[in-house]
Amino acid sequence: MSSTSAPPPWSVHRLPRADGRVFLVTGGNAGIGYFVAEQLAATGATVVLGSRDTAKAEAAMASIRAQVPGARVRAVRLDLADLPSLEASVRSVGMGHLDAVVNNAGVALDDPPRRETSDGHELMFATNHLGHFALTRWLMPLLSAAPTARVVTTGSFAAKSERLDLDDLQSRKDYRPKRAYGRSKLAQMSFGVELDRRLRAVGSTVASVVVHPGGALDSLTPPRPSVHARTAGARWGAAPAALLVQGKHAGAWPAVRAVLDPSVHGGLLWGPRVFGLRGEPRPEPVWSHVADPSVATRLWDASRDLTGVDPGTVIGVIG
Repeated sequence: MSSTSAPPPWSVHRLPRADGRVFLVTGGNAGIGYFVAEQLAATGATVVLGSRDTAKAEAAMASIRAQVPGARVRAVRLDLADLPSLEASVRSVGMGHLDAVVNNAGVALDDPPRRETSDGHELMFATNHLGHFALTRWLMPLLSAAPTARVVTTGSFAAKSERLDLDDLQSRKDYRPKRAYGRSKLAQMSFGVELDRRLRAVGSTVASVVVHPGGALDSLTPPRPSVHARTAGARWGAAPAALLVQGKHAGAWPAVRAVLDPSVHGGLLWGPRVFGLRGEPRPEPVWSHVADPSVATRLWDASRDLTGVDPGTVIGVIG
């Protein structure tokens, strides 16, 4: 007789091995994206950092190798605000398949004036949402070539109180930076949920999962030479906040679990356990305004028109 034992409970401190798998992390050179990349590299996987800044990518790779001896890490130049460049960026990945992409990179502006990309799109909406929408289209054949791939979209708690203005997605009429940021992350999360609906409809082996990091502060983040510095004063000053929020290394945990845990299913939202702000990752109900299919469909159609590409046309395509 043979017996099988249940897998051990998930722990952020005992990640499963992922040797032979390939993961792409957009914005993997800094912040939460850096720690997602570092933690995934510790599993034995090949981790590709997508970064628009070559020097910062080199510094991040050096830091990951210092933390994870023998880490398999490389970088590709990826500028999500430059939509025409994304197809070539995906070709430069140089892999026959991709087991997961973590759509993490983002821009957050605190002050006016409103800024646009060279294509005339509002910068935060273009980078955080439109860039990942278009990138997913070019990555889909690589994802479909893997046995069970995942698209992991990193949203934000800032999106919880926002609602999309489908008649002014680019904030041309009333630009408020913090609101525009929250709406750009909401658009990104809505896309992640809608993508999974469409993947399930065609029986794809690719799943789409949405995560958010809760409250993640630089001052609670462990230092990484040349990537992130933290003074003793900042550490002690932020100590009271640690009761409610966490560092960016912990903000990475929901995305890392969404990539690695075989029990994670598409269409779910994962965030920190304690009030959605800190702690180990857990599933939580998808926010109703994120899951609204009528809004998501209109957003998808608008994104297709603005980018000139449609991830839906290549869902399930291998090659």
